[in-house]
Amino acid sequence: MSEENVQLLYGKVVTPAGVLEEGAVAIQDGKIVYAGLSRDLPQRWTDSAASQYKSDGYIVPGFIDVHVHGGNGQDFMDSNKEVLDTITAFHCSQGTTSILPTTMTAPKAAIDRVLKEVHEYTQHDMPYATVEGVHLEGPFISPKWPGAQNPEHIVLPNVEWLEEWEDAYPGLVRQVTLAPEREGALNAIAWMTEHGINAALGHTDATYDEVEAAVEAGLRQGVHTFNAMTPLHHRKPGTAGAVLSDPRIHAEIIADGIHVHPACISILARLKQDNNLLLITDAMSAAGLGDGEYMIGDLPVEVHDGIATLKGQRDSLAGSTLTMIKGFRYLINNVGLSIEEASLAASFNPAKRLRIEDRTGTIEIGKQADVLLLDNQLDIQGVWVKGRKVF
Repeated sequence: MSEENVQLLYGKVVTPAGVLEEGAVAIQDGKIVYAGLSRDLPQRWTDSAASQYKSDGYIVPGFIDVHVHGGNGQDFMDSNKEVLDTITAFHCSQGTTSILPTTMTAPKAAIDRVLKEVHEYTQHDMPYATVEGVHLEGPFISPKWPGAQNPEHIVLPNVEWLEEWEDAYPGLVRQVTLAPEREGALNAIAWMTEHGINAALGHTDATYDEVEAAVEAGLRQGVHTFNAMTPLHHRKPGTAGAVLSDPRIHAEIIADGIHVHPACISILARLKQDNNLLLITDAMSAAGLGDGEYMIGDLPVEVHDGIATLKGQRDSLAGSTLTMIKGFRYLINNVGLSIEEASLAASFNPAKRLRIEDRTGTIEIGKQADVLLLDNQLDIQGVWVKGRKVF
């Protein structure tokens, strides 16, 4: 291997062992080949013609977004190569290096089409954020808590559909959001668990006891915690109470200051300190663009001051315009998490949920070089995906 293809990054390196204040990362052939103190870099690299990037800020692992519907004017429900390139390029520019395109509650034929398009996309080199699979948000949700999902398309959990999708595209569906109190949900959760698919609760009217029964069946994740679920009450803990209190449940959070108050995010973060807090965007097509009218799935949306709501229903949030780097900064600057804690929520914890933590999610020697270079204000200066500097 030629020393000339080594890339050197200098800054405060966020590693599983802590922050290296005067650190460096070396990238070669798509992998991290060094992560340590800059003074200990091999001289053959520092003296070579390697590309070098320096920051007074941080080097962190690339972000992994397991719940995102679109961006830059496009929606994953309209997936084709151009749409997938557009969305993955936009979110990659905002620090996302791995992504789960997320569908809406829709007719089965529409979901079938998205799965076909995403499967075809993943069979070729992906130039931006790596598509790790698909997250199906619905259609197995509660009609009492549809949120911005079209209630006309809600159906009961259907294991036959899940089997059909898994047979057609093995390993493509990585997460399914469903309401665990619905008829057939426990069987579906057990089936998904057996087949390595993350069963997640969301858009649900479940009681605390119904959630606990689902956890016993294999459910391990809560979708956009506090939103579209039965709330916490001191005599009826509800879905939110189960997510908060059960350490087996990994909790997604939209950290934009719109969906959840920072005090509630802080409570959640204090309770989810066993690598079980996940930062998500839940971004829709308006992310990266200005106010105006958009679509989420087949429902019209209005965006005012960056807040997306169903058209004519200003109290019904419809996804977000968040990006992972903005959510990452919010966790640190507004919620009070350390950069190490925020990095776990944005990178390692979702990698663990997707069972890809052996190759990405942390800055360690031997892992693929999904890396971000940030300045001291936590703005992005560079994005590397599998060792390629993409932005």
